Amino acid sequence: MKILHVAAEVFPLVKTGGLADVVAALPVALAQQGADVRLLLPGLPAVIEAVQGARTVIEMGPCFGAMRVRLLLARMPGSKLKVYVIDAPYLYLRGGGPYQDSQGEEWPDNLQRFALLGWVAAHLAAQDADPKWAPDIVHAHDWHAAMACAYVAEHTPTRAATVFTVHNLAFQGLFAMHDWPMLGLASRLMSPTGLEYHGQLSFMKAGLKLADHVTTVSPTYAREIATHEYGCGLDGVVRGRAADVSGILNGIDEAVWNPATDPAIAQRFDAEQFDGKRACRLALQAELGIDADDGALLVTMVSRLTAQKGLDLVLAALPDLVAAGVQLVVQGTGEPALETAFRMAQQAHPGRVHVHVGYDEARAHRLIAGADAIAVPSRFEPCGLTQMYGLRYGTLPIVRRVGGLADTVTDATPENIQSGRANGFVFDAATPAALERCVRRAVAMRATPAAWRALVAAAMASDLSWAGPAREYLALYKSLLERRAAKGG
Repeated sequence: MKILHVAAEVFPLVKTGGLADVVAALPVALAQQGADVRLLLPGLPAVIEAVQGARTVIEMGPCFGAMRVRLLLARMPGSKLKVYVIDAPYLYLRGGGPYQDSQGEEWPDNLQRFALLGWVAAHLAAQDADPKWAPDIVHAHDWHAAMACAYVAEHTPTRAATVFTVHNLAFQGLFAMHDWPMLGLASRLMSPTGLEYHGQLSFMKAGLKLADHVTTVSPTYAREIATHEYGCGLDGVVRGRAADVSGILNGIDEAVWNPATDPAIAQRFDAEQFDGKRACRLALQAELGIDADDGALLVTMVSRLTAQKGLDLVLAALPDLVAAGVQLVVQGTGEPALETAFRMAQQAHPGRVHVHVGYDEARAHRLIAGADAIAVPSRFEPCGLTQMYGLRYGTLPIVRRVGGLADTVTDATPENIQSGRANGFVFDAATPAALERCVRRAVAMRATPAAWRALVAAAMASDLSWAGPAREYLALYKSLLERRAAKGG
């Protein structure tokens, strides 16, 4: 089976969030199970500079405002995974981030930049971009790649089936309707039954409406986005495709996130040789200048600093948590007001709170390895990866019962502890009080070392690999191809 994954970012070349980690790991897991897998990426500077052995597959000529567009075929660095790269310097070869400039403003030509990504995917599906290889499955990730589903459905004579994965429904790729002619799609799609969304055109709707199947990154999130509370205005569209929407929980790259081999942490450890965990804790406290208080519950957060992630709940509860014996270490960037508030919290609680505004991958490993617990108090969370990294490192998650957090963390209730299923702490209401009560339960549990160690053992025994999700995706792909074959498509 030949599978093309289409995305805007991939770790370690371009990363703004968990999407990059998924795009890096899932294709490799599929290849390990026998699939012929390739990536398609926009030619952002970090991608062009890093891929190896690039050669031109086809000169595609002027399109979407770019005078020169080439399709390159290369390999991911240090890997056998093949990657197509769209070399369109006018659209991609620029500073800033993949979606925004250095001032945080959306690139004004994002419609063209990501329509081109989908358009090239469709040409690969039609085998007129690379005559030597064409996918059976085009798997598009999030709104940036969603137009692949539209172009395959509307223009491409192909037997390829399309899968669209929603990583976060809140980011939808909305553009002015007067830019519609740039897409080259039929005018009938300029309607609410097509891509129109409250007077704008929505790339997210292109995936939701026109993919053969829609997946989300956790089973609970698949159910949540069909509701008004979590559907971000598209719940009706999701309900309309209920038979073709499912959730497959993400995994993590256990080679990258492995405390037994991690070169970034102070001392390596595993579930049997656990002394290194304490060494990591002491090293982290020393590195960050926080009190070497053995009795404190050391909690970390590695997160975008946004209200969606529940960071305002943490700020509201923080004074009482510090008073209860909690130390907090935060890394992330996001809303300026939250960045400022966390800096002020560090000043208000010296030796108990440390904040790093920015992102550093190696530091993230040290934070997760050295902490006792990792907090993910999100208002919504499609999957979440940091709680899985915490489980892997024996750093117990403290999470709200939403999305993938609900699917991966089992609350430390007496019943769950007795059955051996408990691996963290879970709360329900998105309030500072509910968060505080949950953290206090963790503080109390840590005061009983044997009980805490049992939770840690359960956490580290969790199956978090991509092998299971890859099998589920392969089964889905197979069913879609069989359905197409039965219809004679």
